[in-house]
Formats: sequence, C-alpha cells, structure tokens
Amino acid sequence: MKTAITFLTLLLFFTIGCTDSEVSERIQIRLTDAPGDFDAVNIDIAGIEYHLSTGNQPSGWMTMENVNTGVYNLLDFANGIDTVLADAELSTGKISQIRFILGNNNSVVIDGTEHAMSTPSAQTSGLKLNLHADILEGITYKVLLDFDAARSVVQRGGKFSLKPTIRVVSEAQNGAITGTVNPVEASPAIFAIQNEDTVTTYADSTGYFLIGNLDAGTYSILFDADSLFNDQEVNNVLVNNGEITDLGVIEF
Repeated sequence: MKTAITFLTLLLFFTIGCTDSEVSERIQIRLTDAPGDFDAVNIDIAGIEYHLSTGNQPSGWMTMENVNTGVYNLLDFANGIDTVLADAELSTGKISQIRFILGNNNSVVIDGTEHAMSTPSAQTSGLKLNLHADILEGITYKVLLDFDAARSVVQRGGKFSLKPTIRVVSEAQNGAITGTVNPVEASPAIFAIQNEDTVTTYADSTGYFLIGNLDAGTYSILFDADSLFNDQEVNNVLVNNGEITDLGVIEF
C-alpha cells in the first residue's frame, strides 16, 4: 500500500480590531485536509501557544485561550470540510511564531490496524511555525499552512513518527484607515462609510484612531465632533488589502 498522505492545510486567520482606545487581535485557526492513502491519521492537539515579540505584554511564549483540544482524524476534514481549532482574542503585538503542543495519542491506521506515531519534538517544545510576516494592526490576515504529510509521516522498521514539514504563506484579506484628530477635545465619533456599510470608532486620549478590518474599496470618512467643533468629512479614501491608509491630522 502506498503510505503517503497528500497535503494537509491549516487555515489561520488573524483578525485585528479597534475599540475606543485599545487594539486587540483575534486569531482563528482552522484545520482541513486532502484525501490520503491511510485509513486515519490521528493528531492529539493538547494546546496552542504564540510568541509575542512586541506589544503591551512581556515578550515570549503565551498560551492561547479557547483551544478545542482533543484527537483529530485529519481525514475527517477532507474535500473542503474544516474545523475550528481555536478562536481567541490576543493582545496587540507582533506575533512571530505559533506552536502546537501535541499529546500522546497520535497514530496512523493502515488496513484497519492502528500504529502509534511518536512525536518527540512536538510533545516537548511543540510544532513551531514561523509566520515570516509583519502583522499590522487593523488588518485581517489569512495564513495558509501547508503540512507536507508525505514528508512528515515517517516509517522505519514498522514504526511511525511525525517529523512535520510545514510551509507558511500569509495573505492580507483587507486594510485599515488611521489618523489623528486635533484638538483631542473635539472627541468625534468616526464613521467609515462604503455604500450601505458603516464602521464606527473613536480616537484615543492622544487623538489617534484606527478603523480596521475594512474591505478594499473607496470610503467616505465622517467625523461627528463635539457640539463646540465643526464636523469634518474626507471623501474618496482608498483602502487596499494589506495597507494602512493614513489620513494624517484632521483639524477641527
């Protein structure tokens, strides 16, 4: 029997949103697979961690919350089917790596017989994945992880081990708009308007604002200021995927 699996794909979505004065990141990790020649490939996911190199937390490895731990048969998620492994909000910062911590219940099933699959590195230091991308605040990222299982599942002397080979490709899904209001006392509600859709935010205590997760296209930005100040409007603001459009200083 041919003991090789076609590519496993993990879909990782980074969503970074803006509130009145704080920017947080939302990360969603999805798992899907392509059909393979095994009866089953069972992966025991015990946890997920991420490495924060900058931001409002100390740098280093952080434990991700809301991870759906357990044993997953990768072949259950073939032909366009996927499942959510994690959906959590993170603190703002540059995430350089993520890693999957695996448990002991990893196996492959061949012709109805289950074989334990050792994963020594994954059970200690985890499966480390480099993002190789600057994660900009206010932009949603789709990070495609190609798991080359044909090279990762190794058989020697009737025993199986997992030595993952994973290719990471990131792609920005949308853009953002930023700027500064002056004076801060104008305290405007800020609306990004495109056709029938409106996204709202407010400036922080320094006057800085960010409107994130915007689809590419042209927007009108309306500043509804305090009654002591005149409202402002900026039209034909272009948003491109993977870019932050800076409006500069908006004077009131």
